[in-house]
Amino acid sequence: MKKILHISALLTNKYLLAFIAFMVWMLFFDDRDFVTTHIRYPKELTQLEESKAYYQQQITSTSEELKQLKSNAATIEKYAREHFLMKRDNEDLFIISEEETN
Repeated sequence: MKKILHISALLTNKYLLAFIAFMVWMLFFDDRDFVTTHIRYPKELTQLEESKAYYQQQITSTSEELKQLKSNAATIEKYAREHFLMKRDNEDLFIISEEETN
């Protein structure tokens, strides 16, 4: 009988109930809950690290291309022809595009 009275006294304690409600809220409903911080954020971190590696590789290749463009006139002409479809005055330019198939 004393145990039942002791348990009921604990359940009617407003501070204990407030603490339990707070812990439930923080573990399951808050923006930084347990699931978010231990499951979603590590996945997001992995994706961001992969993205960072990709962009660092792109920066390296673009820097190399820029170095070539600054040092070689033939490379500038090749780049202008490929990317901007430029041509010399006495040339004809034919653009062949492939159709997309579904």
